[in-house]
Amino acid sequence: MMFSKVLLGLGVAAATIADGLAFTAPLSSKFGVRRMQNVEHTPSCLSFTKPQSQFGHGRGSLQTLFMGWGPDPIWEDATVVSNDRASESCVSVTLKLSPETVEGFKVPGQYCQVKFSTSEDDKPIFLAVASPPPATSSEEGSDSQFEFLIKKTDNNGWITDTKPGAVLQCSQIMGGGFPMEENFEGFKYDFPTQNVLLFAAGSGIAPIRSAIESGQLNTKPAGEGGRTARLYYGVRSTADMPYKDRFGKWELSGVEVVPVISSPADDYQGRSGYVQTALEEDGVPIPRNSGALMCGMKGMAEGTFIS
Repeated sequence: MMFSKVLLGLGVAAATIADGLAFTAPLSSKFGVRRMQNVEHTPSCLSFTKPQSQFGHGRGSLQTLFMGWGPDPIWEDATVVSNDRASESCVSVTLKLSPETVEGFKVPGQYCQVKFSTSEDDKPIFLAVASPPPATSSEEGSDSQFEFLIKKTDNNGWITDTKPGAVLQCSQIMGGGFPMEENFEGFKYDFPTQNVLLFAAGSGIAPIRSAIESGQLNTKPAGEGGRTARLYYGVRSTADMPYKDRFGKWELSGVEVVPVISSPADDYQGRSGYVQTALEEDGVPIPRNSGALMCGMKGMAEGTFIS
């Protein structure tokens, strides 16, 4: 499937950036989506893949740039405000941070490093912020807090089982996030972005939720003449789907939500299978006017854009 603009967060395991994070600049059909498979994912590098020419002007080519995770983390105390069950396998952890750290969060898709203590033996995990940037949020207390969506594993009980009042260590905000304003606004790629397709698997919904609730997608409900969006959200079962209570609000803002269940119960009536198969079934009416934003495992990303 070809899109004029693609902003991807690949290798984000359960909204924990464990295998590297990659963003691609907009791709056109001239470049071939299979080139996405060349993006590297390692814990120690950040990979960008981008066309060397503008959309619609020459064949172009792709290049991959390698660099470190960015600046060294500056640790500060982060108090656990709440730890709530978000789904069968995920928890939602809210941390209270300094105003300086919170102020640095401007663009959905940015992340923090979080660890148990100041000990050098404690290894951090990389967590995409699930709540919207405070400047765009209307939720009480959002000006001093970050919310994270975390899949429970055998190795991260120190954060998934933590209690309110506990103190962890959190870094400053990191990464550039999804460059939506740069790529979705105006006529940078000759055509306006009138539709955005969103893709998420499991707790990869975290930064996608941030993008939706930030208002930076600039969507409007269908029929009102503005930009529309459709979210394909894949999980194993309905019990394993965080943020179900937010879907109605997202729909009212112009984001159609398409849950896709890979292991549905016998009485399930919705879409089943995988995100990429649902996209293939629906198609994209006008790819050149469509942008895409994604967070999930590499296999889902490749399957979606080859379907």
